[in-house]
Amino acid sequence: MWKFTLRRILIMIPQLFVLSVLIFFVAKAMPGDALSGAIEANPKVSAQVLEEQREKLGLNDPAWVQYGRWLGNLFQGDLGKSYVHKVGVTDLIGSRLANTFYLGVAILILTYVISIPLGILSGRYQNTLLDKTITGYTYLSFATPIFIFSLLMLFVFGFRLGWFPTSGSVDVGVQPGTWAYVVNKFYHLILPACAGALVSTTATIQYLRNEVIDTRLKDFVKTARSKGVPESKVYSRHILRNSLLPIAAFLGYDLTAVLAGNLFIESIFGYPGLGQLFLQSITQRDFSVVTALVMLSGLLALIGTLLSDLILSWVDPRIRMG
Repeated sequence: MWKFTLRRILIMIPQLFVLSVLIFFVAKAMPGDALSGAIEANPKVSAQVLEEQREKLGLNDPAWVQYGRWLGNLFQGDLGKSYVHKVGVTDLIGSRLANTFYLGVAILILTYVISIPLGILSGRYQNTLLDKTITGYTYLSFATPIFIFSLLMLFVFGFRLGWFPTSGSVDVGVQPGTWAYVVNKFYHLILPACAGALVSTTATIQYLRNEVIDTRLKDFVKTARSKGVPESKVYSRHILRNSLLPIAAFLGYDLTAVLAGNLFIESIFGYPGLGQLFLQSITQRDFSVVTALVMLSGLLALIGTLLSDLILSWVDPRIRMG
């Protein structure tokens, strides 16, 4: 296991290098540069002043020189400066990271709380009215774009009924560190978390349903039934334990996705997280923030792949990784 983990980590190094090259040069190929957002924010800035700033910041240097400088700063933990927000990218991401983490954890928990029971019930009671109802829900969830569903949730429960806030992560004036602050943060979290979870359950329900149906027909399940094992124990000890393997395989991705940000949900609900920051940075041409967030997402994807393999090998002892 340790050899496998070390080998995978070493493989990640050239992958991250290739990813950094792609991210940087794709960003450079986009119209404008790091000061384009500053022009839109302050149109009175003269062309001469902007040209002096470009020369000072090295934006007129060859692309490979800029890449080497960016990569060197990256190794030192310096992600650059946001020319729109006027702060370091590390500080800017850090200020949004907690909100993204809270929202990601809430969506992950709700997704599993909803999908695991529904997947088990749908597989156990195959072709019944219950199974058809759950399957119909998964089809509807799969066919509904997340931004359409989020807008509908926001309109109904936020604007029409007024049950939940329509933007932000906490009300203005609430004192941090108090119980009222925690409750208020949770209150702002409910609607976007429910919107994200209800659309994210489809894959888990379908995988679990199919695994339950396939597993209950296998020989070791038939043997357990022939020995007189109660049906409840057949499901809990034999069928469910083996049916959860696909869920374990995706768990690593889900855990790292907690920090990746939810682009549409955060933007639609005005939730100040990394997803909202990413879209804002693209429209404002804040390239230092964009490259840092894409690099972070790529790193999380690689870590998620590694975690999924490790979790799967731990859950299923039959899998041996040398």
